[in-house]
Amino acid sequence: MVLEAGNHTSGSNASSAPAFVDPDACPAPAANGSVKHVSLVPVSTESDRFAWGEETQGLLLSAFYWGYVVTQVPGGLVADRFGGKHTLTVGMLVSVASTAAAPLAVRWGGWVGMLVARVVCGLGQGVIFPALNVLLAAWVPAEERGKLGALVLSGSNLGTVVGTAISGALIHFLASWDSVFYAFSAAASVWTVFWCLLCHDSPATHPYITSAEAKFLQDKLSHRSAKGGAPIPWRAILTSLPFWGLVAKTVGHDWGFFTMIADLPKYMKSVMKFRIHENGVLSALPYLAMWLCSLMFGCIADWLIKSDRLSITNTRKLLTTVSSLGPAAGIIGASYAGCDRYLVVGLFTLGMASMGAYYSGTRVNALDLSPNYAGTIMALVNAIGALSGIVTPYLIGVLIPNSSMQEWRLVFWITVAVLVATNMVFVFLGSGEVQHWNEPARPKDKNKAEPEVSADKEEGTRLESFRYIPEQ
Repeated sequence: MVLEAGNHTSGSNASSAPAFVDPDACPAPAANGSVKHVSLVPVSTESDRFAWGEETQGLLLSAFYWGYVVTQVPGGLVADRFGGKHTLTVGMLVSVASTAAAPLAVRWGGWVGMLVARVVCGLGQGVIFPALNVLLAAWVPAEERGKLGALVLSGSNLGTVVGTAISGALIHFLASWDSVFYAFSAAASVWTVFWCLLCHDSPATHPYITSAEAKFLQDKLSHRSAKGGAPIPWRAILTSLPFWGLVAKTVGHDWGFFTMIADLPKYMKSVMKFRIHENGVLSALPYLAMWLCSLMFGCIADWLIKSDRLSITNTRKLLTTVSSLGPAAGIIGASYAGCDRYLVVGLFTLGMASMGAYYSGTRVNALDLSPNYAGTIMALVNAIGALSGIVTPYLIGVLIPNSSMQEWRLVFWITVAVLVATNMVFVFLGSGEVQHWNEPARPKDKNKAEPEVSADKEEGTRLESFRYIPEQ
Protein backbone atom coordinates (compact mmCIF):
# COMPACT_ATOMS: atom_id res chain seq x y z
CA MET A 1 0.00 0.00 0.00
CA VAL A 2 2.67 2.51 1.01
CA LEU A 3 4.91 1.37 -1.81
CA GLU A 4 2.17 1.77 -4.36
CA ALA A 5 1.41 5.28 -3.17
CA GLY A 6 4.83 6.39 -4.25
CA ASN A 7 4.95 4.62 -7.57
CA HIS A 8 5.67 7.41 -9.99
CA THR A 9 7.68 7.31 -13.15
CA SER A 10 10.49 9.79 -13.20
CA GLY A 11 11.06 11.97 -16.17
CA SER A 12 14.19 10.10 -17.22
CA ASN A 13 12.35 6.81 -17.30
CA ALA A 14 9.47 8.28 -19.22
CA SER A 15 11.70 9.65 -21.96
CA SER A 16 13.66 6.44 -22.42
CA ALA A 17 10.72 4.30 -23.59
CA PRO A 18 7.57 4.94 -25.64
CA ALA A 19 4.39 5.30 -23.64
CA PHE A 20 2.31 2.12 -23.39
CA VAL A 21 -1.37 2.47 -24.28
CA ASP A 22 -3.72 -0.09 -22.76
CA PRO A 23 -6.77 -0.55 -25.04
CA ASP A 24 -8.79 -1.85 -22.06
CA ALA A 25 -7.72 0.95 -19.71
CA CYS A 26 -10.36 2.28 -17.36
CA PRO A 27 -10.98 6.03 -17.37
CA ALA A 28 -9.53 7.95 -14.47
CA PRO A 29 -12.00 9.93 -12.35
CA ALA A 30 -11.66 13.66 -12.87
CA ALA A 31 -11.11 16.09 -10.04
CA ASN A 32 -11.44 19.75 -11.15
CA GLY A 33 -10.80 18.65 -14.71
CA SER A 34 -7.71 16.59 -14.01
CA VAL A 35 -6.62 13.42 -12.29
CA LYS A 36 -5.30 13.93 -8.80
CA HIS A 37 -1.97 12.21 -8.10
CA VAL A 38 -1.09 11.57 -4.45
CA SER A 39 2.60 11.35 -3.66
CA LEU A 40 4.13 8.97 -1.17
CA VAL A 41 5.74 11.97 0.50
CA PRO A 42 4.88 15.67 0.31
CA VAL A 43 8.34 16.84 -0.68
CA SER A 44 9.21 16.48 -4.36
CA THR A 45 12.80 15.52 -3.70
CA GLU A 46 11.69 12.55 -1.59
CA SER A 47 9.07 11.67 -4.19
CA ASP A 48 11.77 11.42 -6.83
CA ARG A 49 14.04 9.49 -4.49
CA PHE A 50 11.36 6.87 -3.80
CA ALA A 51 10.21 6.45 -7.41
CA TRP A 52 10.81 2.69 -7.40
CA GLY A 53 9.90 0.57 -10.41
CA GLU A 54 7.65 -2.49 -10.49
CA GLU A 55 10.48 -5.01 -10.04
CA THR A 56 11.94 -3.09 -7.09
CA GLN A 57 8.49 -2.90 -5.52
CA GLY A 58 8.15 -6.65 -6.05
CA LEU A 59 11.44 -7.24 -4.24
CA LEU A 60 10.38 -5.04 -1.34
CA LEU A 61 7.00 -6.74 -1.03
CA SER A 62 8.66 -10.17 -1.01
CA ALA A 63 11.48 -9.16 1.38
CA PHE A 64 9.24 -9.66 4.41
CA TYR A 65 8.86 -13.33 3.51
CA TRP A 66 12.62 -13.87 3.22
CA GLY A 67 12.85 -13.38 6.96
CA TYR A 68 9.45 -14.96 7.60
CA VAL A 69 10.55 -18.30 6.14
CA VAL A 70 13.82 -18.41 8.09
CA THR A 71 12.34 -18.28 11.61
CA GLN A 72 9.35 -20.57 11.05
CA VAL A 73 10.95 -23.87 12.03
CA PRO A 74 13.17 -22.47 14.83
CA GLY A 75 10.12 -20.64 16.16
CA GLY A 76 8.03 -23.81 16.12
CA LEU A 77 10.72 -25.82 17.89
CA VAL A 78 11.20 -23.16 20.56
CA ALA A 79 7.44 -22.77 21.07
CA ASP A 80 6.92 -26.54 21.36
CA ARG A 81 9.77 -26.78 23.86
CA PHE A 82 9.30 -23.65 25.97
CA GLY A 83 5.75 -22.48 25.27
CA GLY A 84 4.06 -20.06 22.90
CA LYS A 85 3.71 -16.99 25.10
CA HIS A 86 7.33 -15.86 25.33
CA THR A 87 8.13 -17.04 21.79
CA LEU A 88 5.43 -14.78 20.41
CA THR A 89 6.48 -11.91 22.68
CA VAL A 90 10.03 -11.92 21.30
CA GLY A 91 8.68 -12.02 17.75
CA MET A 92 6.47 -9.01 18.40
CA LEU A 93 9.30 -6.98 19.92
CA VAL A 94 11.46 -7.60 16.84
CA SER A 95 8.54 -6.63 14.58
CA VAL A 96 7.86 -3.42 16.52
CA ALA A 97 11.50 -2.32 16.45
CA SER A 98 11.97 -3.00 12.72
CA THR A 99 8.72 -1.24 11.78
CA ALA A 100 9.58 1.85 13.83
CA ALA A 101 13.07 1.94 12.29
CA ALA A 102 11.86 1.57 8.68
CA PRO A 103 11.50 5.32 7.88
CA LEU A 104 15.02 6.03 9.13
CA ALA A 105 16.37 3.00 7.26
CA VAL A 106 14.85 4.12 3.97
CA ARG A 107 16.20 7.66 4.32
CA TRP A 108 19.68 6.37 5.04
CA GLY A 109 19.77 3.48 2.61
CA GLY A 110 17.01 4.03 0.06
CA TRP A 111 15.20 0.93 -1.12
CA VAL A 112 17.98 -1.29 0.28
CA GLY A 113 17.32 0.15 3.74
CA MET A 114 13.62 -0.60 3.39
CA LEU A 115 14.46 -4.12 2.20
CA VAL A 116 16.58 -4.78 5.30
CA ALA A 117 13.83 -3.43 7.59
CA ARG A 118 11.25 -5.69 5.96
CA VAL A 119 13.48 -8.77 6.21
CA VAL A 120 14.00 -8.14 9.94
CA CYS A 121 10.26 -7.63 10.43
CA GLY A 122 9.69 -10.98 8.70
CA LEU A 123 12.16 -12.64 11.07
CA GLY A 124 10.05 -11.46 14.00
CA GLN A 125 6.72 -12.38 12.44
CA GLY A 126 7.89 -15.86 11.45
CA VAL A 127 7.42 -17.23 14.96
CA ILE A 128 3.88 -15.89 15.43
CA PHE A 129 1.73 -18.63 13.89
CA PRO A 130 3.78 -21.55 15.26
CA ALA A 131 3.51 -20.01 18.73
CA LEU A 132 -0.24 -19.48 18.34
CA ASN A 133 -0.68 -23.10 17.27
CA VAL A 134 1.10 -24.32 20.40
CA LEU A 135 -1.20 -22.17 22.54
CA LEU A 136 -4.31 -23.41 20.71
CA ALA A 137 -3.21 -27.03 21.18
CA ALA A 138 -2.84 -26.38 24.92
CA TRP A 139 -6.18 -24.65 25.36
CA VAL A 140 -8.73 -25.65 22.68
CA PRO A 141 -10.54 -29.04 22.46
CA ALA A 142 -10.93 -30.67 19.03
CA GLU A 143 -14.67 -29.98 18.74
CA GLU A 144 -14.12 -26.25 19.27
CA ARG A 145 -11.12 -25.77 16.99
CA GLY A 146 -13.18 -24.57 14.06
CA LYS A 147 -14.67 -21.57 15.84
CA LEU A 148 -11.83 -20.66 18.20
CA GLY A 149 -9.08 -21.54 15.73
CA ALA A 150 -10.70 -19.34 13.10
CA LEU A 151 -11.14 -16.51 15.61
CA VAL A 152 -7.46 -16.56 16.58
CA LEU A 153 -5.77 -17.42 13.29
CA SER A 154 -7.90 -15.13 11.12
CA GLY A 155 -7.09 -12.13 13.30
CA SER A 156 -4.44 -11.18 10.76
CA ASN A 157 -7.25 -10.42 8.31
CA LEU A 158 -8.81 -7.96 10.72
CA GLY A 159 -5.36 -6.41 11.01
CA THR A 160 -5.24 -6.16 7.23
CA VAL A 161 -8.62 -4.42 7.21
CA VAL A 162 -7.57 -1.85 9.79
CA GLY A 163 -4.07 -1.46 8.37
CA THR A 164 -5.17 -0.99 4.77
CA ALA A 165 -7.90 1.50 5.61
CA ILE A 166 -5.85 3.52 8.10
CA SER A 167 -2.74 3.56 5.91
CA GLY A 168 -4.63 5.18 3.06
CA ALA A 169 -6.21 7.72 5.40
CA LEU A 170 -2.91 8.61 7.10
CA ILE A 171 -1.09 9.14 3.81
CA HIS A 172 -3.97 11.13 2.32
CA PHE A 173 -4.78 13.42 5.24
CA LEU A 174 -1.35 13.79 6.85
CA ALA A 175 0.61 13.65 3.57
CA SER A 176 3.14 11.61 5.53
CA TRP A 177 4.08 8.08 4.52
CA ASP A 178 6.23 7.47 7.62
CA SER A 179 3.26 8.10 9.93
CA VAL A 180 2.00 4.65 8.90
CA PHE A 181 5.07 2.93 10.34
CA TYR A 182 5.08 4.96 13.56
CA ALA A 183 1.35 4.49 14.18
CA PHE A 184 1.42 0.72 13.83
CA SER A 185 4.62 0.19 15.77
CA ALA A 186 3.11 2.20 18.65
CA ALA A 187 -0.14 0.21 18.53
CA ALA A 188 1.76 -3.09 18.48
CA SER A 189 3.82 -1.99 21.49
CA VAL A 190 0.70 -1.39 23.55
CA TRP A 191 -0.77 -4.73 22.45
CA THR A 192 2.40 -6.58 23.47
CA VAL A 193 2.18 -5.20 27.01
CA PHE A 194 -1.36 -6.55 27.42
CA TRP A 195 -0.29 -9.86 25.86
CA CYS A 196 2.44 -10.34 28.46
CA LEU A 197 0.02 -9.57 31.29
CA LEU A 198 -2.95 -11.66 30.16
CA CYS A 199 -1.61 -14.68 28.27
CA HIS A 200 -0.56 -18.00 29.85
CA ASP A 201 1.03 -21.00 28.14
CA SER A 202 -1.38 -23.65 29.44
CA PRO A 203 -4.16 -24.26 31.98
CA ALA A 204 -1.49 -25.53 34.39
CA THR A 205 0.27 -22.15 34.44
CA HIS A 206 -2.87 -19.99 34.67
CA PRO A 207 -3.12 -18.48 38.17
CA TYR A 208 -6.89 -17.99 38.20
CA ILE A 209 -8.30 -21.07 36.44
CA THR A 210 -10.81 -23.08 38.47
CA SER A 211 -10.32 -26.76 39.21
CA ALA A 212 -13.46 -27.58 37.19
CA GLU A 213 -12.10 -25.74 34.14
CA ALA A 214 -8.72 -27.42 34.49
CA LYS A 215 -10.35 -30.86 34.78
CA PHE A 216 -12.53 -30.21 31.74
CA LEU A 217 -9.56 -29.21 29.58
CA GLN A 218 -7.46 -32.11 30.83
CA ASP A 219 -10.18 -34.57 29.79
CA LYS A 220 -10.77 -32.91 26.43
CA LEU A 221 -7.08 -32.59 25.53
CA SER A 222 -6.17 -36.23 26.11
CA HIS A 223 -4.07 -36.44 22.93
CA ARG A 224 -1.71 -33.80 24.25
CA SER A 225 0.95 -34.99 26.69
CA ALA A 226 4.16 -33.72 28.22
CA LYS A 227 6.92 -34.49 25.74
CA GLY A 228 9.85 -33.95 28.07
CA GLY A 229 13.04 -34.71 26.19
CA ALA A 230 11.34 -36.86 23.55
CA PRO A 231 12.84 -36.35 20.08
CA ILE A 232 10.66 -34.92 17.31
CA PRO A 233 9.65 -37.71 14.88
CA TRP A 234 11.06 -35.97 11.81
CA ARG A 235 11.06 -39.04 9.58
CA ALA A 236 7.46 -39.92 10.40
CA ILE A 237 6.34 -36.34 9.82
CA LEU A 238 8.17 -35.92 6.52
CA THR A 239 6.86 -39.24 5.16
CA SER A 240 3.26 -38.57 6.23
CA LEU A 241 0.84 -38.13 3.31
CA PRO A 242 -1.64 -36.01 5.34
CA PHE A 243 1.24 -33.68 6.24
CA TRP A 244 2.10 -33.18 2.56
CA GLY A 245 -1.56 -32.70 1.70
CA LEU A 246 -1.62 -29.89 4.26
CA VAL A 247 1.59 -28.43 2.83
CA ALA A 248 0.18 -28.44 -0.72
CA LYS A 249 -3.02 -26.66 0.24
CA THR A 250 -1.13 -24.10 2.33
CA VAL A 251 1.08 -23.29 -0.66
CA GLY A 252 -2.03 -22.79 -2.80
CA HIS A 253 -3.80 -20.63 -0.25
CA ASP A 254 -0.71 -18.53 0.41
CA TRP A 255 -0.19 -18.02 -3.31
CA GLY A 256 -3.71 -16.63 -3.68
CA PHE A 257 -3.70 -14.71 -0.41
CA PHE A 258 -0.29 -13.11 -0.90
CA THR A 259 -1.23 -12.16 -4.45
CA MET A 260 -4.26 -10.35 -3.13
CA ILE A 261 -2.79 -8.79 0.00
CA ALA A 262 0.30 -7.43 -1.77
CA ASP A 263 -1.18 -6.47 -5.11
CA LEU A 264 -4.90 -5.78 -4.76
CA PRO A 265 -4.22 -2.11 -3.83
CA LYS A 266 -1.95 -1.89 -6.87
CA TYR A 267 -4.70 -3.32 -9.12
CA MET A 268 -7.27 -0.94 -7.66
CA LYS A 269 -5.03 2.05 -8.31
CA SER A 270 -3.37 1.27 -11.63
CA VAL A 271 -6.22 -0.56 -13.39
CA MET A 272 -9.43 0.59 -11.70
CA LYS A 273 -8.05 4.11 -11.09
CA PHE A 274 -9.17 4.46 -7.48
CA ARG A 275 -7.71 7.40 -5.57
CA ILE A 276 -5.49 6.49 -2.65
CA HIS A 277 -7.99 7.19 0.16
CA GLU A 278 -10.69 5.28 -1.76
CA ASN A 279 -8.17 2.54 -2.49
CA GLY A 280 -7.44 1.98 1.19
CA VAL A 281 -11.08 1.55 2.16
CA LEU A 282 -12.17 -0.52 -0.85
CA SER A 283 -9.08 -2.74 -0.73
CA ALA A 284 -9.93 -3.48 2.90
CA LEU A 285 -13.49 -4.69 2.16
CA PRO A 286 -12.49 -8.17 0.90
CA TYR A 287 -10.47 -8.82 4.06
CA LEU A 288 -13.29 -7.62 6.31
CA ALA A 289 -15.60 -10.07 4.54
CA MET A 290 -12.97 -12.81 4.85
CA TRP A 291 -12.60 -12.24 8.59
CA LEU A 292 -16.35 -12.19 9.27
CA CYS A 293 -16.95 -15.30 7.16
CA SER A 294 -14.05 -17.12 8.81
CA LEU A 295 -15.99 -16.87 12.09
CA MET A 296 -19.15 -18.13 10.39
CA PHE A 297 -17.37 -21.06 8.76
CA GLY A 298 -15.72 -21.88 12.09
CA CYS A 299 -19.15 -22.24 13.71
CA ILE A 300 -20.31 -24.38 10.77
CA ALA A 301 -17.28 -26.65 11.11
CA ASP A 302 -17.84 -27.20 14.83
CA TRP A 303 -21.55 -27.88 14.24
CA LEU A 304 -20.82 -30.46 11.53
CA ILE A 305 -18.36 -32.26 13.81
CA LYS A 306 -20.35 -32.08 17.07
CA SER A 307 -23.57 -33.25 15.39
CA ASP A 308 -21.76 -36.14 13.66
CA ARG A 309 -23.00 -34.99 10.27
CA LEU A 310 -19.46 -35.13 8.93
CA SER A 311 -16.22 -36.54 10.25
CA ILE A 312 -13.37 -34.20 11.10
CA THR A 313 -11.60 -35.28 7.90
CA ASN A 314 -14.58 -34.61 5.62
CA THR A 315 -15.34 -31.32 7.37
CA ARG A 316 -11.79 -30.13 6.75
CA LYS A 317 -11.92 -31.20 3.09
CA LEU A 318 -15.31 -29.58 2.47
CA LEU A 319 -14.32 -26.21 3.89
CA THR A 320 -10.91 -26.34 2.23
CA THR A 321 -12.63 -26.83 -1.13
CA VAL A 322 -14.90 -23.85 -0.46
CA SER A 323 -11.83 -21.77 0.40
CA SER A 324 -10.23 -22.70 -2.93
CA LEU A 325 -13.02 -22.66 -5.52
CA GLY A 326 -14.78 -19.58 -4.13
CA PRO A 327 -11.76 -17.27 -4.43
CA ALA A 328 -10.89 -18.76 -7.82
CA ALA A 329 -14.34 -17.84 -9.17
CA GLY A 330 -14.31 -14.38 -7.59
CA ILE A 331 -10.83 -13.44 -8.77
CA ILE A 332 -11.29 -14.52 -12.37
CA GLY A 333 -14.77 -12.99 -12.50
CA ALA A 334 -13.42 -9.64 -11.32
CA SER A 335 -10.72 -9.68 -13.99
CA TYR A 336 -13.42 -9.91 -16.70
CA ALA A 337 -15.79 -7.39 -15.12
CA GLY A 338 -14.19 -4.57 -17.08
CA CYS A 339 -14.31 -1.12 -15.55
CA ASP A 340 -17.46 -1.64 -13.49
CA ARG A 341 -16.00 -0.59 -10.16
CA TYR A 342 -18.82 -1.84 -7.97
CA LEU A 343 -18.93 -5.23 -9.69
CA VAL A 344 -15.15 -5.66 -9.43
CA VAL A 345 -15.09 -4.81 -5.73
CA GLY A 346 -18.13 -7.04 -5.15
CA LEU A 347 -16.56 -10.06 -6.88
CA PHE A 348 -13.24 -9.64 -5.08
CA THR A 349 -15.16 -9.35 -1.81
CA LEU A 350 -17.24 -12.50 -2.44
CA GLY A 351 -14.13 -14.43 -3.44
CA MET A 352 -12.19 -13.41 -0.36
CA ALA A 353 -15.24 -14.03 1.85
CA SER A 354 -15.27 -17.68 0.76
CA MET A 355 -11.54 -17.86 1.51
CA GLY A 356 -12.57 -17.42 5.15
CA ALA A 357 -13.35 -21.17 5.18
CA TYR A 358 -9.60 -21.80 5.00
CA TYR A 359 -9.10 -21.28 8.74
CA SER A 360 -11.54 -23.97 9.90
CA GLY A 361 -10.73 -26.19 6.93
CA THR A 362 -6.96 -26.05 6.55
CA ARG A 363 -5.35 -23.77 9.10
CA VAL A 364 -6.39 -25.80 12.14
CA ASN A 365 -5.45 -29.10 10.49
CA ALA A 366 -2.01 -29.16 12.12
CA LEU A 367 -3.80 -29.40 15.46
CA ASP A 368 -5.80 -32.38 14.15
CA LEU A 369 -2.74 -34.25 12.93
CA SER A 370 -0.57 -33.76 16.00
CA PRO A 371 -1.56 -31.77 19.10
CA ASN A 372 1.83 -32.59 20.64
CA TYR A 373 3.84 -31.17 17.74
CA ALA A 374 1.39 -28.50 16.56
CA GLY A 375 4.03 -25.76 16.66
CA THR A 376 6.56 -27.77 14.68
CA ILE A 377 3.96 -28.87 12.09
CA MET A 378 2.69 -25.32 11.66
CA ALA A 379 6.27 -24.07 11.33
CA LEU A 380 7.13 -26.57 8.59
CA VAL A 381 3.89 -25.95 6.71
CA ASN A 382 4.12 -22.17 7.07
CA ALA A 383 7.78 -22.09 6.01
CA ILE A 384 7.05 -23.95 2.77
CA GLY A 385 3.84 -22.02 2.13
CA ALA A 386 5.56 -18.68 2.76
CA LEU A 387 7.82 -19.34 -0.22
CA SER A 388 4.80 -18.19 -2.21
CA GLY A 389 5.19 -14.81 -0.54
CA ILE A 390 8.72 -14.61 -1.90
CA VAL A 391 7.81 -15.71 -5.41
CA THR A 392 4.48 -13.99 -6.09
CA PRO A 393 5.32 -10.28 -5.59
CA TYR A 394 8.42 -10.47 -7.76
CA LEU A 395 6.71 -12.67 -10.38
CA ILE A 396 3.78 -10.29 -10.58
CA GLY A 397 6.15 -7.35 -10.94
CA VAL A 398 7.71 -9.11 -13.93
CA LEU A 399 4.35 -10.08 -15.47
CA ILE A 400 2.79 -6.58 -15.28
CA PRO A 401 5.44 -4.15 -16.59
CA ASN A 402 2.64 -1.92 -17.91
CA SER A 403 0.01 -2.89 -15.32
CA SER A 404 -2.55 -3.42 -18.06
CA MET A 405 -5.78 -5.34 -17.63
CA GLN A 406 -4.57 -8.12 -19.95
CA GLU A 407 -1.39 -8.56 -17.92
CA TRP A 408 -3.39 -8.75 -14.71
CA ARG A 409 -5.70 -11.40 -16.18
CA LEU A 410 -2.69 -13.65 -16.73
CA VAL A 411 -1.70 -13.13 -13.08
CA PHE A 412 -5.20 -14.08 -11.94
CA TRP A 413 -5.41 -17.17 -14.18
CA ILE A 414 -2.13 -18.44 -12.72
CA THR A 415 -3.55 -17.87 -9.24
CA VAL A 416 -6.72 -19.81 -10.09
CA ALA A 417 -4.70 -22.75 -11.45
CA VAL A 418 -2.61 -22.92 -8.27
CA LEU A 419 -5.69 -22.73 -6.01
CA VAL A 420 -7.52 -25.54 -7.81
CA ALA A 421 -4.51 -27.87 -8.22
CA THR A 422 -3.42 -27.66 -4.59
CA ASN A 423 -6.98 -28.19 -3.37
CA MET A 424 -7.14 -31.47 -5.30
CA VAL A 425 -3.96 -32.65 -3.57
CA PHE A 426 -5.47 -31.93 -0.14
CA VAL A 427 -8.72 -33.71 -1.01
CA PHE A 428 -6.79 -36.87 -1.92
CA LEU A 429 -4.14 -36.80 0.83
CA GLY A 430 -5.60 -34.76 3.68
CA SER A 431 -6.84 -36.14 7.00
CA GLY A 432 -8.40 -34.85 10.19
CA GLU A 433 -7.30 -37.75 12.39
CA VAL A 434 -4.54 -37.71 14.99
CA GLN A 435 -1.50 -39.39 13.42
CA HIS A 436 0.33 -42.31 15.01
CA TRP A 437 3.51 -40.26 15.38
CA ASN A 438 1.77 -37.77 17.67
CA GLU A 439 2.67 -39.84 20.74
CA PRO A 440 6.27 -38.99 21.71
CA ALA A 441 8.79 -41.82 21.84
CA ARG A 442 10.43 -41.74 25.25
CA PRO A 443 14.23 -41.88 25.23
CA LYS A 444 15.61 -44.75 27.27
CA ASP A 445 17.54 -43.82 30.41
CA LYS A 446 20.83 -45.66 30.04
CA ASN A 447 21.74 -44.98 33.68
CA LYS A 448 18.64 -46.73 34.94
CA ALA A 449 19.29 -50.41 35.67
CA GLU A 450 16.96 -52.93 34.06
CA PRO A 451 15.05 -54.98 36.64
CA GLU A 452 16.30 -58.52 36.95
CA VAL A 453 13.90 -61.21 35.81
CA SER A 454 14.24 -64.77 37.03
CA ALA A 455 14.32 -67.61 34.56
CA ASP A 456 11.01 -68.96 35.87
CA LYS A 457 9.32 -65.57 35.64
CA GLU A 458 10.72 -64.95 32.16
CA GLU A 459 9.41 -68.32 31.01
CA GLY A 460 6.05 -67.55 32.57
CA THR A 461 5.93 -64.21 30.78
CA ARG A 462 6.61 -65.85 27.43
CA LEU A 463 3.89 -68.44 28.04
CA GLU A 464 1.48 -65.75 29.24
CA SER A 465 1.91 -63.85 25.98
CA PHE A 466 0.55 -66.77 23.98
CA ARG A 467 -2.79 -66.34 25.70
CA TYR A 468 -3.44 -63.25 23.61
CA ILE A 469 -2.79 -64.86 20.26
CA PRO A 470 -6.18 -65.43 18.59
CA GLU A 471 -6.95 -68.88 17.25
CA GLN A 472 -6.74 -69.23 13.50
